[in-house]
Amino acid sequence: MREPVDLRRQRILAAVQARGTARVRDLADELQVSVVTVRRDVEELTREGRLRRGHGVVRSTLPDQEAPADPGGPAGDRVAVVVPVRHSYLTETLHGARTVLEESGLRMALHLAPQASGTERPLVERALADGAQGLLIAPRWRRRAEEAADHEWLAATGVPTVLMERRPWRGSALHALDSVCSDHWYGAHLAVEHLVGLGHRRIVFATRHDSPTARSLRAAFTEIAGAHPLVERWAWTLISPEAGVDGPYSAQESAEPPALLREVGATALVLHGDVDALMIVQRLAEEGVRVPEDCSVVAYDDVVAGLGSPPLTAVAPPKAEVGRAAAELLLRRLAEPPGSRPGRRIELLPRLMVRGSTASLAGDSHE
Repeated sequence: MREPVDLRRQRILAAVQARGTARVRDLADELQVSVVTVRRDVEELTREGRLRRGHGVVRSTLPDQEAPADPGGPAGDRVAVVVPVRHSYLTETLHGARTVLEESGLRMALHLAPQASGTERPLVERALADGAQGLLIAPRWRRRAEEAADHEWLAATGVPTVLMERRPWRGSALHALDSVCSDHWYGAHLAVEHLVGLGHRRIVFATRHDSPTARSLRAAFTEIAGAHPLVERWAWTLISPEAGVDGPYSAQESAEPPALLREVGATALVLHGDVDALMIVQRLAEEGVRVPEDCSVVAYDDVVAGLGSPPLTAVAPPKAEVGRAAAELLLRRLAEPPGSRPGRRIELLPRLMVRGSTASLAGDSHE
């Protein structure tokens, strides 16, 4: 099923606003669509006054989003930022970091890591060779083994380094590395309490089990739902079969969410993340399941959840604030002697954005 046009254009707009400027070809690669498709979207966004076109590039119209006046300035004034390609969740995080760094006079050099494992290391090494003074990084880490493989070299970059939305396990080589994360346990708690408060007692959770966030959410949902005195039955599954790279999984754990919904007799779904949640809501409609009348839905991420029909209630991790806090922490590290202060782990709390996709079992909408 194709991504809705409005959703794709929203992602293009967010990506350009986060970077200030972007190449059309890069946007096409990230969105996995043709260059012609991106050009058409950019033309429409330009007509709306939301973007500006150049020769092969597109720029934000926001005054504070303009690219630095000297993009080829001294190599030593840069902070390298490494994030996975095609990761819309981190777009707001990049914007938050970029704002802080540019206000301090430092230029952010963005590096997009391809989907294959081990691609972050050469990007970091190249950035350091170019004179980067510090590093903000969100490794893909689809499997625990991939994370372990990165620990030693990432702990020894030789420059101040801050992990964004990544929390290495206890006792690892990265245990003492600075990190800024959303508290995803609290996000799961908000979702469960909201649904239980509406009278829902049977809930299905579905996550993309190919990221550290998905693994954190599964653990949190398992703990919270399993211990909640009002939750009668719950189940977890992959949001789509291709999301499970750590398998093998049981039949229930790889069941399609709508099918598992019927099997469990659930009246509510919690879905990670937004795009998959929107697609599943469309599938439910095709099967005659009304949202929220027959099934309440909570999305997790809140990147584009509000664009759905109905707009989706969503847990919103503080994405931009994570970027700002990570950049501020990095600036402090750059200004003080190495090792002068202990490592810091910062957690920021998500919020629940209540919209039209959740309602009480009595049918009363909670807006």
